[in-house]
Amino acid sequence: MSNESNHNQNTDAQQTFSFEEEEITRNPPWGTVTMLEEGSRYRINRIVVKPGHHISTQMHYHRSEHWIVVSGTARVICNHEEKLLKQKESTYVPMNTPHRVENPGVIPLVMIEVQNGEYLGDDDIIRFPEK
Repeated sequence: MSNESNHNQNTDAQQTFSFEEEEITRNPPWGTVTMLEEGSRYRINRIVVKPGHHISTQMHYHRSEHWIVVSGTARVICNHEEKLLKQKESTYVPMNTPHRVENPGVIPLVMIEVQNGEYLGDDDIIRFPEK
């Protein structure tokens, strides 16, 4: 193997490692949000909601969301309609739609969230007061 070939393999390995280092985890009181991947019009997050907790009721003007339940149970309230989702089930949250997810179970709720839209900034999160 040539030195150049060795160098390219090492560079590829370093790039892969640095990508993993770019995962960003936030720890709100209700669980964790880990950004897995981001592009110009999408973001993929792993969301963990602690048992008995929920995210705030919110909406977005510039993005929609798709939630896939990996484990646990999700109580989803979307546009004032409630449904329960189990492992391998999903739901779509359109733009301009109030929504919230709760974990009514006794084990952590793990979801994959795919955000799509022209703008994904945190200042496009409109939070509604808790009832």
